[in-house]
Amino acid sequence: MNIGFLCSPSYGGSGVVASELARQLARRGHNIHVFAYELPFRLHHFEANLFFHEVEVLDYPLFRYPPYLLALSAKIIDVARSAQLDLIHAHYAIPHTPAAYLAKQMLAKERRLPILTTLHGTDINLVGNDPQFYEITRFSLEASDGVTAVSWSLARETKEIFNLADLPRVIPNFADFEEYCPASNPCLRARFARPEEKVLLHISNFRPVKRVEDVVRVFARVNEQVPSRLLLVGDGPEKCAAAHMAEALGVRERVIFLGRQDSVAEIFALADLFLLPSAKESFGLVALEAMACQVPVIASETGGLPEVVEHGLTGYLAPVGDVETMAGFAVHLLTHPEAYDEMARRGREEALHRFQAEPVVDTYEQYYREILNRP
Repeated sequence: MNIGFLCSPSYGGSGVVASELARQLARRGHNIHVFAYELPFRLHHFEANLFFHEVEVLDYPLFRYPPYLLALSAKIIDVARSAQLDLIHAHYAIPHTPAAYLAKQMLAKERRLPILTTLHGTDINLVGNDPQFYEITRFSLEASDGVTAVSWSLARETKEIFNLADLPRVIPNFADFEEYCPASNPCLRARFARPEEKVLLHISNFRPVKRVEDVVRVFARVNEQVPSRLLLVGDGPEKCAAAHMAEALGVRERVIFLGRQDSVAEIFALADLFLLPSAKESFGLVALEAMACQVPVIASETGGLPEVVEHGLTGYLAPVGDVETMAGFAVHLLTHPEAYDEMARRGREEALHRFQAEPVVDTYEQYYREILNRP
């Protein structure tokens, strides 16, 4: 199949999932054409059958804001004709699905170009639920030939918010278990922590929904009982607030900001625990990646996280904002080696059992064919 992928190249779950799915499909022999305003960071290495199309926006004084949606639609039309695209897979509803729909309508007299929209979370409960985007998001979902969500929680939320007739099809995220695996790099770890210290890790885009200040609060409480270091990977609007919180709590010298990192698998291998106290997570891909690396997860009991992290088995979940409970779980694991080892082992076993790439990619392939075979 010749498939067009529309995605965001920025750091975030939707871009990561789209990039990884594109790579997996390309390795199966499909021709995958990725559209974005810059190359997604997970696609910096060459892959046969995978093509990138940069969307260039016209810089003209008449336009106060760049008309990205129109530029994307024009690029889709051009590539659909030259590469004979069979289907468009839009990751993140706004603005990708409206752009795909416009291209589809402009090509309607020439050919059929179905659209599959995959929902990742904030495109529904944040952007799409905003009054100015609500109607266009609802129209985009109804105009799509297929809609998927990365968790049952997101699927139910989408149906309720937009009063849809049908529940989006649930196809979960997956991890590359050859890349994300238990590893030991004592030399690298020694650069960040002493042998007697534990390493706590958080990776995100540092947006308010990630509650990075809560990460620091949990760490400060853990450090009072277990000498530790905190690695913060990523960048975003909450970075300064996190630094100020660390200063206020007297742990600034024990918090290390690593900034944005294209490859995080090696960083997971340095950690003893992964913290994800988000206000909302539609799936929690980084939690799955931590589990794959045998790093126990302590997270908020929200959204799709309970579908990934099984409380008491592969990690611990606590109410959003309950830093005391999260810190208590962390201290328990870090001071009980047998319980820690058991949870770390189970985390990877469950991740392997439930979130392998192959069956997930199979499901997407089957859905593509189902859509293409419709009259």
